[in-house]
Amino acid sequence: MARPLRIEFEGAIYHITCRGNARNDIFLDAKDRTMFLGFLGKAVERCSWLCHAYCLMNNHYHLLVETPDANISEGMHYLNCVYTIYFNRHHERVGHVLQGRYKSILVERDSHLLELTRYVVLNPVRAGLVERPEDWPWSSYRATAGIENAPPFLHTSWLLSQFDKKPGLAREAYRAFVAEDNKSNPWEDLRGRVVLGSESFLKSLEPLLNNYQQENEYPVCQRKATRPTLEELFADVEIEDKKDRNAKIHEAVCVHGYAQAEVARFLGLHYSTISTILKQIDKKT
Repeated sequence: MARPLRIEFEGAIYHITCRGNARNDIFLDAKDRTMFLGFLGKAVERCSWLCHAYCLMNNHYHLLVETPDANISEGMHYLNCVYTIYFNRHHERVGHVLQGRYKSILVERDSHLLELTRYVVLNPVRAGLVERPEDWPWSSYRATAGIENAPPFLHTSWLLSQFDKKPGLAREAYRAFVAEDNKSNPWEDLRGRVVLGSESFLKSLEPLLNNYQQENEYPVCQRKATRPTLEELFADVEIEDKKDRNAKIHEAVCVHGYAQAEVARFLGLHYSTISTILKQIDKKT
Protein backbone atom coordinates (compact mmCIF):
# COMPACT_ATOMS: atom_id res chain seq x y z
CA MET A 1 0.00 0.00 0.00
CA ALA A 2 1.29 3.46 -0.91
CA ARG A 3 2.31 5.65 2.00
CA PRO A 4 0.13 8.68 2.78
CA LEU A 5 1.26 11.85 1.08
CA ARG A 6 2.83 14.58 3.21
CA ILE A 7 1.67 17.90 1.84
CA GLU A 8 3.92 20.68 3.12
CA PHE A 9 3.77 24.41 2.46
CA GLU A 10 4.28 27.64 4.38
CA GLY A 11 1.35 28.37 6.66
CA ALA A 12 -0.11 24.86 6.52
CA ILE A 13 -2.18 23.68 9.49
CA TYR A 14 -2.29 20.02 10.53
CA HIS A 15 -4.21 17.78 12.85
CA ILE A 16 -1.62 15.23 13.98
CA THR A 17 -2.29 11.89 15.65
CA CYS A 18 0.22 9.26 16.63
CA ARG A 19 -0.55 5.95 18.35
CA GLY A 20 1.42 3.47 20.38
CA ASN A 21 2.87 0.40 18.70
CA ALA A 22 0.23 -2.38 18.71
CA ARG A 23 -2.03 0.25 20.36
CA ASN A 24 -0.03 -0.01 23.58
CA ASP A 25 0.09 2.92 26.00
CA ILE A 26 2.79 5.46 25.23
CA PHE A 27 2.42 7.37 28.51
CA LEU A 28 2.88 5.14 31.57
CA ASP A 29 3.28 7.82 34.23
CA ALA A 30 3.14 11.56 34.78
CA LYS A 31 6.84 11.93 34.01
CA ASP A 32 6.28 10.51 30.52
CA ARG A 33 3.64 13.13 29.81
CA THR A 34 5.71 15.96 31.26
CA MET A 35 8.75 14.94 29.24
CA PHE A 36 6.70 14.67 26.05
CA LEU A 37 5.37 18.19 26.53
CA GLY A 38 8.93 19.38 27.04
CA PHE A 39 10.00 17.75 23.78
CA LEU A 40 6.95 19.23 22.05
CA GLY A 41 8.01 22.66 23.27
CA LYS A 42 11.48 22.12 21.79
CA ALA A 43 10.00 20.98 18.47
CA VAL A 44 7.80 24.08 18.36
CA GLU A 45 10.81 26.30 19.06
CA ARG A 46 13.12 24.53 16.60
CA CYS A 47 10.61 24.67 13.76
CA SER A 48 8.84 27.96 14.62
CA TRP A 49 5.48 26.16 14.84
CA LEU A 50 2.28 27.54 16.30
CA CYS A 51 0.63 24.90 18.48
CA HIS A 52 -3.10 25.72 18.71
CA ALA A 53 -4.16 22.70 20.79
CA TYR A 54 -2.95 19.35 22.10
CA CYS A 55 -4.18 16.37 24.08
CA LEU A 56 -2.19 13.44 25.45
CA MET A 57 -4.37 10.37 25.81
CA ASN A 58 -3.04 7.04 27.07
CA ASN A 59 -2.06 5.25 23.87
CA HIS A 60 -1.98 8.21 21.47
CA TYR A 61 -1.77 11.97 21.24
CA HIS A 62 -3.38 14.79 19.24
CA LEU A 63 -1.77 18.02 18.05
CA LEU A 64 -3.11 21.00 16.10
CA VAL A 65 -0.05 22.64 14.60
CA GLU A 66 0.49 25.51 12.18
CA THR A 67 3.76 25.62 10.25
CA PRO A 68 4.94 29.08 9.10
CA ASP A 69 7.72 27.16 7.35
CA ALA A 70 7.08 24.00 5.34
CA ASN A 71 8.58 21.64 7.92
CA ILE A 72 5.98 19.36 9.53
CA SER A 73 8.01 16.25 8.69
CA GLU A 74 11.20 17.69 10.19
CA GLY A 75 9.52 18.62 13.45
CA MET A 76 7.59 15.37 13.84
CA HIS A 77 10.69 13.31 13.15
CA TYR A 78 12.49 15.14 15.94
CA LEU A 79 9.58 14.89 18.39
CA ASN A 80 8.89 11.19 17.95
CA CYS A 81 12.57 10.21 17.89
CA VAL A 82 13.56 12.02 21.08
CA TYR A 83 10.47 10.77 22.92
CA THR A 84 11.12 7.17 21.86
CA ILE A 85 14.72 7.38 23.10
CA TYR A 86 13.57 8.85 26.42
CA PHE A 87 10.73 6.32 26.86
CA ASN A 88 12.91 3.27 26.25
CA ARG A 89 15.62 4.51 28.60
CA HIS A 90 13.17 5.53 31.33
CA HIS A 91 11.32 2.21 31.26
CA GLU A 92 14.41 0.06 30.50
CA ARG A 93 13.03 -1.41 27.32
CA VAL A 94 13.89 -1.61 23.62
CA GLY A 95 11.95 -1.58 20.38
CA HIS A 96 9.26 0.54 18.80
CA VAL A 97 7.17 2.81 20.97
CA LEU A 98 5.04 4.44 18.27
CA GLN A 99 3.02 2.73 15.58
CA GLY A 100 4.56 3.45 12.20
CA ARG A 101 4.18 6.93 10.77
CA TYR A 102 2.16 9.63 12.43
CA LYS A 103 -1.11 10.60 10.73
CA SER A 104 -1.40 14.17 9.47
CA ILE A 105 -4.57 15.83 8.18
CA LEU A 106 -4.22 19.13 6.36
CA VAL A 107 -6.80 21.54 7.80
CA GLU A 108 -8.40 24.65 6.34
CA ARG A 109 -8.37 27.42 8.93
CA ASP A 110 -11.67 29.12 8.09
CA SER A 111 -13.86 26.04 7.79
CA HIS A 112 -12.55 23.54 10.33
CA LEU A 113 -9.79 24.76 12.67
CA LEU A 114 -12.09 26.14 15.36
CA GLU A 115 -14.17 22.96 15.54
CA LEU A 116 -11.03 20.82 15.73
CA THR A 117 -9.74 22.77 18.73
CA ARG A 118 -12.89 21.63 20.55
CA TYR A 119 -12.65 18.08 19.23
CA VAL A 120 -9.07 17.69 20.45
CA VAL A 121 -9.66 18.77 24.07
CA LEU A 122 -12.90 16.79 24.35
CA ASN A 123 -11.19 13.48 23.58
CA PRO A 124 -10.84 12.45 27.26
CA VAL A 125 -14.51 13.28 27.88
CA ARG A 126 -15.76 11.34 24.87
CA ALA A 127 -13.53 8.42 25.84
CA GLY A 128 -15.11 8.33 29.30
CA LEU A 129 -11.88 9.11 31.15
CA VAL A 130 -13.25 12.27 32.81
CA GLU A 131 -16.57 14.09 33.02
CA ARG A 132 -15.28 17.56 32.12
CA PRO A 133 -12.35 18.71 29.95
CA GLU A 134 -10.86 20.68 32.85
CA ASP A 135 -10.51 17.42 34.78
CA TRP A 136 -7.90 16.17 32.30
CA PRO A 137 -4.57 17.87 33.05
CA TRP A 138 -2.84 16.69 29.87
CA SER A 139 -4.56 18.83 27.25
CA SER A 140 -4.44 22.49 26.24
CA TYR A 141 -7.96 23.14 27.57
CA ARG A 142 -7.02 24.33 31.06
CA ALA A 143 -4.44 26.81 29.76
CA THR A 144 -6.69 28.13 27.00
CA ALA A 145 -9.60 28.48 29.42
CA GLY A 146 -7.45 30.48 31.86
CA ILE A 147 -7.48 27.87 34.61
CA GLU A 148 -3.69 27.64 34.59
CA ASN A 149 -0.78 29.39 32.91
CA ALA A 150 -0.17 28.40 29.31
CA PRO A 151 3.13 26.66 28.49
CA PRO A 152 5.42 28.78 26.30
CA PHE A 153 4.81 26.62 23.25
CA LEU A 154 1.00 26.93 23.30
CA HIS A 155 -0.36 29.59 20.94
CA THR A 156 -3.77 30.67 22.28
CA SER A 157 -4.12 34.11 20.69
CA TRP A 158 -5.75 33.00 17.44
CA LEU A 159 -8.21 30.70 19.17
CA LEU A 160 -9.27 33.24 21.80
CA SER A 161 -9.57 35.98 19.18
CA GLN A 162 -12.40 33.99 17.61
CA PHE A 163 -14.55 34.77 20.66
CA ASP A 164 -13.73 38.28 21.90
CA LYS A 165 -11.04 40.97 21.86
CA LYS A 166 -10.93 41.07 25.67
CA PRO A 167 -9.02 38.07 27.12
CA GLY A 168 -11.38 37.51 30.04
CA LEU A 169 -14.50 37.51 27.89
CA ALA A 170 -12.77 35.39 25.25
CA ARG A 171 -11.87 32.69 27.77
CA GLU A 172 -15.39 32.67 29.14
CA ALA A 173 -16.82 32.29 25.65
CA TYR A 174 -14.29 29.57 24.86
CA ARG A 175 -15.36 27.58 27.92
CA ALA A 176 -18.99 27.89 26.83
CA PHE A 177 -18.08 26.83 23.28
CA VAL A 178 -16.40 23.64 24.49
CA ALA A 179 -19.17 22.93 27.02
CA GLU A 180 -21.89 23.04 24.38
CA ASP A 181 -20.27 20.05 22.61
CA ASN A 182 -22.55 19.43 19.64
CA LYS A 183 -21.20 15.89 19.16
CA SER A 184 -20.38 16.77 15.56
CA ASN A 185 -17.99 14.59 13.61
CA PRO A 186 -15.46 16.85 11.86
CA TRP A 187 -14.15 13.92 9.82
CA GLU A 188 -17.31 13.70 7.73
CA ASP A 189 -15.75 16.29 5.43
CA LEU A 190 -12.40 14.47 5.17
CA ARG A 191 -11.25 14.11 1.57
CA GLY A 192 -8.73 11.59 0.35
CA ARG A 193 -7.62 10.77 3.90
CA VAL A 194 -5.42 13.88 4.07
CA VAL A 195 -7.46 17.06 3.53
CA LEU A 196 -10.17 18.64 5.69
CA GLY A 197 -11.57 21.72 4.00
CA SER A 198 -13.87 23.35 1.47
CA GLU A 199 -13.95 22.92 -2.30
CA SER A 200 -12.04 26.16 -2.80
CA PHE A 201 -9.36 24.97 -0.38
CA LEU A 202 -8.99 21.74 -2.34
CA LYS A 203 -8.68 23.70 -5.57
CA SER A 204 -5.89 25.77 -4.05
CA LEU A 205 -3.94 22.57 -3.33
CA GLU A 206 -4.01 21.26 -6.88
CA PRO A 207 -0.76 22.99 -7.97
CA LEU A 208 1.02 21.44 -4.97
CA LEU A 209 -0.20 17.97 -5.85
CA ASN A 210 0.72 18.44 -9.50
CA ASN A 211 4.30 19.28 -8.53
CA TYR A 212 4.94 15.72 -7.42
CA GLN A 213 6.84 13.79 -10.07
CA GLN A 214 4.30 11.03 -10.64
CA GLU A 215 0.73 10.62 -9.53
CA ASN A 216 1.31 7.03 -8.51
CA GLU A 217 3.75 8.20 -5.84
CA TYR A 218 0.76 8.65 -3.55
CA PRO A 219 -2.47 6.67 -3.06
CA VAL A 220 -5.36 6.94 -5.50
CA CYS A 221 -7.71 7.84 -2.65
CA GLN A 222 -5.68 11.00 -2.06
CA ARG A 223 -5.79 11.98 -5.74
CA LYS A 224 -9.57 11.64 -5.50
CA ALA A 225 -9.68 14.55 -3.07
CA THR A 226 -9.28 17.15 -5.81
CA ARG A 227 -10.60 15.33 -8.88
CA PRO A 228 -13.67 16.63 -10.73
CA THR A 229 -16.96 14.79 -10.37
CA LEU A 230 -18.25 12.68 -13.25
CA GLU A 231 -21.01 15.26 -13.72
CA GLU A 232 -18.36 17.95 -14.18
CA LEU A 233 -16.24 15.80 -16.53
CA PHE A 234 -19.11 14.99 -18.86
CA ALA A 235 -21.01 18.29 -18.52
CA ASP A 236 -20.14 19.55 -22.02
CA VAL A 237 -19.99 16.18 -23.74
CA GLU A 238 -22.60 15.05 -26.24
CA ILE A 239 -22.99 11.36 -25.40
CA GLU A 240 -23.84 10.63 -29.02
CA ASP A 241 -20.45 12.04 -30.03
CA LYS A 242 -18.51 8.86 -29.32
CA LYS A 243 -15.08 10.32 -30.02
CA ASP A 244 -15.49 13.08 -27.44
CA ARG A 245 -17.28 10.73 -25.05
CA ASN A 246 -14.59 8.07 -25.27
CA ALA A 247 -11.83 10.62 -24.67
CA LYS A 248 -13.59 11.70 -21.47
CA ILE A 249 -14.03 8.07 -20.42
CA HIS A 250 -10.28 7.55 -20.80
CA GLU A 251 -9.59 10.72 -18.80
CA ALA A 252 -11.99 9.69 -16.03
CA VAL A 253 -10.40 6.26 -15.56
CA CYS A 254 -6.73 6.82 -16.37
CA VAL A 255 -6.22 10.37 -15.12
CA HIS A 256 -8.71 10.80 -12.29
CA GLY A 257 -8.79 7.23 -10.99
CA TYR A 258 -12.49 6.44 -11.43
CA ALA A 259 -13.35 2.75 -11.53
CA GLN A 260 -14.60 1.49 -14.88
CA ALA A 261 -17.79 0.28 -13.19
CA GLU A 262 -18.43 3.80 -11.79
CA VAL A 263 -18.14 5.35 -15.25
CA ALA A 264 -20.31 2.63 -16.78
CA ARG A 265 -23.09 3.21 -14.27
CA PHE A 266 -22.93 6.97 -14.73
CA LEU A 267 -23.19 6.75 -18.54
CA GLY A 268 -25.68 3.88 -18.57
CA LEU A 269 -23.23 1.63 -20.40
CA HIS A 270 -22.15 -1.93 -19.77
CA TYR A 271 -18.85 -2.43 -17.97
CA SER A 272 -17.43 -4.38 -20.93
CA THR A 273 -18.12 -1.40 -23.21
CA ILE A 274 -15.93 0.85 -21.04
CA SER A 275 -13.18 -1.78 -21.03
CA THR A 276 -13.29 -2.08 -24.82
CA ILE A 277 -13.13 1.70 -25.28
CA LEU A 278 -10.06 1.95 -23.06
CA LYS A 279 -8.28 -0.86 -24.91
CA GLN A 280 -8.97 0.79 -28.26
CA ILE A 281 -7.59 4.13 -27.08
CA ASP A 282 -4.51 2.48 -25.56
CA LYS A 283 -3.75 0.76 -28.87
CA LYS A 284 -3.81 4.11 -30.68
CA THR A 285 -1.48 5.81 -28.17
